[in-house]
Amino acid sequence: MGGDRFVVLGLANVRAPWFGEVARWSTSAALPVDFVKVVSPEEARARLGSGRPFSALLVDAGLAAFDRDLVDVASRHGCAVVAGDDGRTARNWHDLGVHAVLPPGFGPDELFDALRAVARPIARGDDLVSPPDAGDDGETATWRGRLVTVTGAGGVGRSTLAMALAGGLAADPRDRGLVVLADLALHAHQALLHDAGDVVPGVLELVEAHRGTVLPPDQVRALCFSVDARGYDLLLGLRRHRDWTALRPRAWASALTSLRRAYQQVVADVDADVEGDDQCGSTDVEDRNVLARHTLGDADLVLVVGLPGIAGVHSQLRVIRDLLELGVDGGRMVPVVNRAPRSPRQRSELGSALSALLGATVPGVTLASTPVFVPERRRLAEVAHDAGAPPAPLARPLVGAVRGLLDQARHVRSASPTPAEPVLVTPGSLGSWSEDEAGLP
Repeated sequence: MGGDRFVVLGLANVRAPWFGEVARWSTSAALPVDFVKVVSPEEARARLGSGRPFSALLVDAGLAAFDRDLVDVASRHGCAVVAGDDGRTARNWHDLGVHAVLPPGFGPDELFDALRAVARPIARGDDLVSPPDAGDDGETATWRGRLVTVTGAGGVGRSTLAMALAGGLAADPRDRGLVVLADLALHAHQALLHDAGDVVPGVLELVEAHRGTVLPPDQVRALCFSVDARGYDLLLGLRRHRDWTALRPRAWASALTSLRRAYQQVVADVDADVEGDDQCGSTDVEDRNVLARHTLGDADLVLVVGLPGIAGVHSQLRVIRDLLELGVDGGRMVPVVNRAPRSPRQRSELGSALSALLGATVPGVTLASTPVFVPERRRLAEVAHDAGAPPAPLARPLVGAVRGLLDQARHVRSASPTPAEPVLVTPGSLGSWSEDEAGLP
């Protein structure tokens, strides 16, 4: 390899037997390896983000901090991940995204063979390289349920409409027992609206379980509460606002994928706060909003709830603009006016005002449909307390719009040709070519 060598970042407990052995092999030139020790995941992330290229991240399999988020950070910086198996930890390394696994008590030859197979040697004096795009995490599924998110500014009745939508979808015998309502708000209170009687398990347990593995559908359903009277399951949300600090982006992405594999319809009650590092320059704010940002970006349909009136239309328009800035396609957004007036003329004026203001502030954006109007219903608190079904006038317009738009999107995808299929060519349509025309001898 000439002047090339492997630059390996090692993360393990200081008492791990191989930790000192690899350092000795490096300093004695038994292997062409530069070994850099770190003793915490935070230090490993800082090293990876420093701009220095690393060939591989060698991690002790027994570390609790060894999860899919750490693997994702290394992969985004072009660094292969090698696990040093301790013989006691049973994990699905492929699902975790690990590139190679070394057996307990591995020797220098086994380490060198693994590095040659999955890592890139680095020449001395190499310029700093930009990290490649993150690849697929190996969790691409052949089928996933539909994800519908309900969002909006505070006080617009978002949680109530999410509950009504889940109940309306579950009323169809085809989806009975295959609908889940996920409470993904930072200030979660679906447990209160459903009188759940408990606060665990919930979204924290689901995310924690996906830090290092992927749960099968039956185990995902076991983390949800069954609301028998309404025909759907409920995933409880965060128990305290500050619990967002325990969430990790890649673990939540994997958890959401598993949730969609376990149910045909996923209805998510999500905050409208989607600010991230690009908007405010704070990675902490982006981590706090990870539930909303990823869920809204991955959703098949986004219902943006607002209220009638000047303040209501202004708040709804602000949420739509924030979602567009996040990258949510306008063709996936449906405006919903809660507590709408009964007068057709007033409803028409609300729809025209929202369309005109949106066109003036964000030209060229087309939403998935015209506003869906939900009338005001009284005594909803009694319905929630008695665990009864949502009133039909509340659920009917939401379910009709959601099912129609999801079916339309399914037909559009099925009608689009796949690039792998051959396409018939009309004779003569490609022109002609001869050696004379090309100027060949």
